[in-house]
Amino acid sequence: MIGFGIIGGDRRQLYLARSLAEDGHLVLVNGMERAQDTAGLKMAQLPDLAERCEVILLPLPVTREGAALNAPFAGRAIPLDRLETALAGHRVFGGMLGALGEGSPFWQSCRDYYAQEELLTGNAWLTAEGAVALAVTQYPGTLGGASCLVAGYGRIGKALCPMLRGMGAQVFCAARRPEALAAVRALGCVPLGYDQLQRPFDLIFNTVPVPVLGSAVLVRQKQDTLLMELASAPGGFDRAAAERLGLSILDAPSLPGRTSPKAAGELIKTTIYHMLEADQAGKPLSRP
Repeated sequence: MIGFGIIGGDRRQLYLARSLAEDGHLVLVNGMERAQDTAGLKMAQLPDLAERCEVILLPLPVTREGAALNAPFAGRAIPLDRLETALAGHRVFGGMLGALGEGSPFWQSCRDYYAQEELLTGNAWLTAEGAVALAVTQYPGTLGGASCLVAGYGRIGKALCPMLRGMGAQVFCAARRPEALAAVRALGCVPLGYDQLQRPFDLIFNTVPVPVLGSAVLVRQKQDTLLMELASAPGGFDRAAAERLGLSILDAPSLPGRTSPKAAGELIKTTIYHMLEADQAGKPLSRP
């Protein structure tokens, strides 16, 4: 049995806590005071959690603004420097650590579970599924027969294109690499370079975290075109141009936490198990 301390996070961490406890591990939770549906979870103050748990799991992402933990259900902010003091010497895992490790030995010692390919790929499919679900509720038309542009053919784009096509949409995908364009064509979708986006679409899903959809593209869109931002900041849309043209952008960050938190929590758990197994130099983690 392992003692897992889960601090902060959204509904994914709630399901993660339950799943770990069902496996027979000790699980203590902190920073979830305002969450609903916490029945059965063991809440603990940070000092008690740090004393009883050897493995600490932080949220995905660990922080959104660089100073406090990403803990939307916490009663008050949890400063990152407080965690550094309380959790020194622990095995700490977090998602999207980013630049945190640049100035702190504590964060340098933390492990980024979002850097694992199994989680990146699984999360992309959950994101694509959530994007389709959101589009069904937010787009006034139907996806069947709609013209959909997917900007980018990375992990999310690779998952999203066949989902949209399976729902009967006419799918266009913009990419730069010739091999990506060839893969798009093989899927039965229409490959486009970013200089070929010269038509209106019913829905545009951006998966690229840098500006690729500027005024030349946006000016051709209809007032009811659904623009969905799936990428991390700064995103792919020219926001100033969209505002100038009267177009609204639907921001959809961390979709797995909103639309499929149970599956996302299970994915994080499996990834953590595999990382712990690797740390044991090939010795499998005991799972009750």
